[in-house]
Amino acid sequence: MKKGLVLGISMALVAILLITARPKLAEAGMGVSGSDFKVLPPISHGDLTIFPIVASKVHDASDFLTLDEGIRSGDVVVTEVGNIHPLIRRHTTVIPPQGSGGVVNRLVLVNNSKHPLILLAGEVVTGGKQDRVVGKDRIVPAESDPVDLSVFCVEHGRWVESSAKFDTHAYVMAQPSVRKQAMVANNQQKVWDEVANSKASMSANSEANLRRADPSSAAPSPAPMVELRKLDETTSYAKTRENKVIQQQVDDIVGPMQKSYESVIKQLREQNAVGVVVAVKGHIIWADIFASTGLLSKYWPKLLQSYAAEALSMSGERTEITSKSAQQFLDNWQTTNEVVESEPGLYRQTEMTGDRFKAFELTSLLPKQNFDVHLSKIVD
Repeated sequence: MKKGLVLGISMALVAILLITARPKLAEAGMGVSGSDFKVLPPISHGDLTIFPIVASKVHDASDFLTLDEGIRSGDVVVTEVGNIHPLIRRHTTVIPPQGSGGVVNRLVLVNNSKHPLILLAGEVVTGGKQDRVVGKDRIVPAESDPVDLSVFCVEHGRWVESSAKFDTHAYVMAQPSVRKQAMVANNQQKVWDEVANSKASMSANSEANLRRADPSSAAPSPAPMVELRKLDETTSYAKTRENKVIQQQVDDIVGPMQKSYESVIKQLREQNAVGVVVAVKGHIIWADIFASTGLLSKYWPKLLQSYAAEALSMSGERTEITSKSAQQFLDNWQTTNEVVESEPGLYRQTEMTGDRFKAFELTSLLPKQNFDVHLSKIVD
């Protein structure tokens, strides 16, 4: 795809700045357009509403490995920068000297599998000197040398190694408000602030839900309140999500929605369900779209949990949301600015800015796998 002026050497990461109208690119057979996707009637429970998205075409993404799959199998290793040398696979790799410590916004990953690995912004890895969240979508080649990862801390204050390697413990995906600060703001302090805000909001709303569940009592039963108070002892986003009361509240949203979603998808197996538009309290906040139904299915459990966590966190008045509004959000790809980062022959990530939205498009450039892998669209 020829877009703008390529800066730098062809084998390095390149950045391209474009001032363009996205629909023109779509007409030329490049990028996305509203006609590619259609929203279906909504599925709702409480404050959370999702609109399943079906696509006019899908791609074979079965060769791609997810982070959860890779870490579970042991084929993918994530560690602090200071632990890099034992992971070097090839004698030709030149690694600059590293100290014994880590670096807050950097981790190192090695993909020892025979499959390309997808990393999604918002995936949480726990362990090391502090828990981190992946900062942007990217693809890591099969049997890779150590790769630098751009990450953000989601556990303010800890800098003591709990384990040499990281895990996707409980397969946590950061909720949209936290993902947004990593992807759009790209700012560590804002990520920390949003993690703290989310923890406080989930705790307060969970306590209010406990009170509503037993209106005859002057106060909620002691055991859940003791469990909620444990949140005062941690700054970890993962541990907040794993708190028994928070997890139960999230599960109360997820359970009914998952059953409804499975019913809809079963009926639409031939219609290429590839993503969802997400609304909380009637306000559209996000869309996640994948290359195939199979790829969506791999990420769906952790994505739905993240959307439910957002519903448990968000305050404000509730309004009505319609399928027409969701379709209009999905149809609007008119952009004023695009920035592209590319690793030739591997992947391209396009950041698009439009009227009240940001979008991030991850495109595989691998041989015989040249297609959009994941698309996030965020209300800005």
